[in-house]
Amino acid sequence: MKPQSNAWVMAKILLLILASAALYTHIGQLVPQKEVLAPTKIIVDKDASPEELAELGSGIATGKGLCLTCHTVGKTGVLRYPDLAGIATRADAQIEEMDALTYLANSIYHPDDFIVEGFLRGMPAINKAPIGLDDEEMIMVLAYLQSLGGTPTVTLELTLADLGVE
Repeated sequence: MKPQSNAWVMAKILLLILASAALYTHIGQLVPQKEVLAPTKIIVDKDASPEELAELGSGIATGKGLCLTCHTVGKTGVLRYPDLAGIATRADAQIEEMDALTYLANSIYHPDDFIVEGFLRGMPAINKAPIGLDDEEMIMVLAYLQSLGGTPTVTLELTLADLGVE
């Protein structure tokens, strides 16, 4: 049996590489692609009611805020992070001498300071990159969280100092 020349071996290797690349390119094109558009800035009237803010906050939580990527609303069983259903009523009892709104605000501005028992650290501060909600959007998310088991009370007139966030 005659040994193959180096040129023929190199041609076979090159052919294998090209065939593999073509196969993976074809498979990659079969996978459905999801187009993700940059979030648009929500323009909200400064006199918006807490209920209107909660509705806008729901959209932010499911969209730009990415909250429902890890959290659930109304699910039980094995959870990645705490379920948010009824969070407005549970928040009031989490830290003694801290009202629910202050607890919720601090939980999203400083998530590693308030770890629910049984869960690990890992939630990013959603007011910083990569999520980067501004203070107005954060207030809308707080209104949404208040609406989960309670009645929203926040308005756009609130400041970080009012929320107890440093």
